[in-house]
Amino acid sequence: MADPNQLPNNYYEDLRVLQATDFTLVELTLYLDTHPDDLEALKQFNSAAQKSTGLRDAFEKQYGPLRQFGHSYSAYPWQWNKVPWPWQV
Repeated sequence: MADPNQLPNNYYEDLRVLQATDFTLVELTLYLDTHPDDLEALKQFNSAAQKSTGLRDAFEKQYGPLRQFGHSYSAYPWQWNKVPWPWQV
């Protein structure tokens, strides 16, 4: 019998791409805090934010919720009791 908690093959790569995009957002946030008039950096930030939203939505639809406290929806039945949780991988 297959392990019901086994992660799909693409899980780690999809999570890595999402985390890399979110890291870009952190770096651009720090840069824009000291360079608020840099239009190109702001365009990059907005583009990365849109990409992150799309990646996160696709990831959650395929693998389950990433964020708690109402920031991620859960399919039925409740998905937060499935392991591993995002911070465990």
